[in-house]
Amino acid sequence: MNTYIPHGVCSRKINFEIENGKITACEFIGGCTGNTQGIAKLVIGLTPEQVIEKLDGIICRGGTSCPDQLAKAMKEYLGK
Repeated sequence: MNTYIPHGVCSRKINFEIENGKITACEFIGGCTGNTQGIAKLVIGLTPEQVIEKLDGIICRGGTSCPDQLAKAMKEYLGK
């Protein structure tokens, strides 16, 4: 399990697993429950690159969002 600590959002932690280059599990701790559960389910089966492409730069407040923070987590995972 990989863990990313998001910044500037309500979520306190993002846990995710990647196997064979694809996301197999994703969980947000904290945040808007319905939205973060939806995001977590939608990214299952995607590659980190696909998540970055789709979610990078989405703004909620404070210049970032939970989806944007997930994209940042994927960038960190990939070493970008």
